[in-house]
Amino acid sequence: MRPRTLRRVMFSLLAGAVILAVGLLAPDACRAQTNQPGQSSTQSQPGAADKSSQKDDQTSDGTTTRLRIRVTNPEDKPVGNASVYVRFNQPGSFLHKDKLAELSFKTNEDGSVKVPAVPRGRILVQVIAKGLHTYGKWYDIEKDQDTIEIKLEAPTHWY
Repeated sequence: MRPRTLRRVMFSLLAGAVILAVGLLAPDACRAQTNQPGQSSTQSQPGAADKSSQKDDQTSDGTTTRLRIRVTNPEDKPVGNASVYVRFNQPGSFLHKDKLAELSFKTNEDGSVKVPAVPRGRILVQVIAKGLHTYGKWYDIEKDQDTIEIKLEAPTHWY
C-alpha cells in the first residue's frame, strides 16, 4: 500500500473511533430532536413553554413522583427546621453505573417538605431533628403524588 493511501485509511479509522467514543460517553449529545404529535417546533425548544406546563409534563410521563413529607413529634405537633434527606437511584448511561442521588431539605414551621419530581421506585427518606431520634426508612413509591407521614420518637434517657 502506498503511504498516502495508508494515511487516509488510518485517518478514517481514527475519526470513526472518535465519533463512536463520543456517542458512548455522551449519549444525550447524540440524540435527535423530535416533535411530539400536536406540538409545534417552537414548543419543543427549551424556554419556549411556560414553567407550569413543563412541571405537568414531568409528572405525566409516568416515571416520576412528587412527594410531600410531614414530620411530627411524639405529641403529634409539627417539627420545624428538621433536616430531611431524600436518596434515590439515578440511572447511569451505557458505560456508567447507577448512582445514588441525594436531595436535602429543611421542614417549614408546619413540619412539611414538598419534594420535587423524583423517579418512582425505592426512595430512602432520612430525618434529623434536634432533641429527637434520627429516622431513616426505604419506601417503595409507585403513585404520581404521595404523602409520607413521619412521627419521630423522643430519645431514651441515659442516667
